[in-house]
Amino acid sequence: MEKELPKFSILMFPWLAYSHVFPFLGLAKTLSNRSFHIYFCSSAINLDSIRSNTGTASVDLIELQLPSLPELPPQFHTTKNLPPNLLPNLLQAFQMSSSSFSEILNALKPDLLIYDFFQPWAAKLALSQGIPSVYFATTGAAPFSFFYHLYAYGTATMFPYQEVYLLDHEKVDLRAPVEPKVDDADQDFAFGNFKLSSDIVLVRSLRGIEGKYIDYLSALCQKRVTPTGPLVQEPGDEDEGCSEILQWLSKKERFSTVFICFGSEHFLSKDQILEIAKGLELCESNFIWAVRFPVEEESLCIEDAFPSGFLDRVKERGLVLRKWAPQAKILSCPSIGGFMSHCGWSSIMESMYFGVPVIAMPIKFDQPINARLVVEASAGVEVGRDENGQFSAKAVAEAINKVIMETSGEDLRNGARKLSAKMKNEEEEAANETADELLWLCRKSKP
Repeated sequence: MEKELPKFSILMFPWLAYSHVFPFLGLAKTLSNRSFHIYFCSSAINLDSIRSNTGTASVDLIELQLPSLPELPPQFHTTKNLPPNLLPNLLQAFQMSSSSFSEILNALKPDLLIYDFFQPWAAKLALSQGIPSVYFATTGAAPFSFFYHLYAYGTATMFPYQEVYLLDHEKVDLRAPVEPKVDDADQDFAFGNFKLSSDIVLVRSLRGIEGKYIDYLSALCQKRVTPTGPLVQEPGDEDEGCSEILQWLSKKERFSTVFICFGSEHFLSKDQILEIAKGLELCESNFIWAVRFPVEEESLCIEDAFPSGFLDRVKERGLVLRKWAPQAKILSCPSIGGFMSHCGWSSIMESMYFGVPVIAMPIKFDQPINARLVVEASAGVEVGRDENGQFSAKAVAEAINKVIMETSGEDLRNGARKLSAKMKNEEEEAANETADELLWLCRKSKP
């Protein structure tokens, strides 16, 4: 009788943002199907949001106890719907949860920890107990290699790939607002996670999309950078409230509609909403727009956010949603011809996966680099801006027209379809490679 191989356990510990939680969950499900037992640690509200998404995977949900701060009730122990002014408080509470995490680590005694950007202390706690730790970068390799290059060489040496760059208004110190609030951050906090990671670093990407950036990042950090695959879930039928949306989309011609969504954690200013609305009137394409407002503005009458009479003028070709939208479901619809996005990496991954060209409107952090990566791949266009980073209705209309209304849209759709084919062809191989690397690391750490 063949001897059964030991099943190693992995504790996964993402930052409290949905844009981190769901890639971690995708990786957890992938690994649980490859003979690992997964413990998934997050706040109660985040665990409640993913409970129905674990499926049949062998994933145990472990609650992280965050301290009760007067200004941060439990419903704000996540970045979803978090008022922007409370982000520092959430970061503070997360750092104060290290004692709870230490207790979890001692109780579970996992064979491996997979950790995130904002908790170098978690890796140090694990390593002090002889538990190997692996950093999982939920952002792509292009922005990490770009910023790591700046960290290592400054501006004295040109980044080797000129297709990605930052405009003057985007050149800010990304560490400044965050670094002072992160416990156990080394002097090189932004890239200390790479140094703490045991032998390898995981990155949510694929070689067919970011091969040269993966290799350069590996050379910079002196670790094996292993792409996990896209970790995009196929749209299911369980999304409540989406039948009306899909029925509306089914009546639109193929590739005739632009989907507009800026993620679950970003809010457009009133001026930005007005310019997009005016741009939509100029280009006359069909559109479906998921509009979100901060908690303090949720009572705002939606008509007041748009130009006077806008909703009446576009009612035949436009659908405006308040807050929620089944993004993957919408992107997989044949009538969708373009995706206007803030270019968060999860949105880029989904857009590429479903073969939809991107109309890029990056806001901050890694998003400008993600936008230029899509343009480099001939799978999207970027909305033009002035020297202060402001965009106009005319620029919005021009970008939408290139993707939806003009013949150039076919070339962009071909580019997007090629990326989609690459992702789906490599997906299984990347998942297997990731599992093999982690299995090797678990075995190596055992006496």
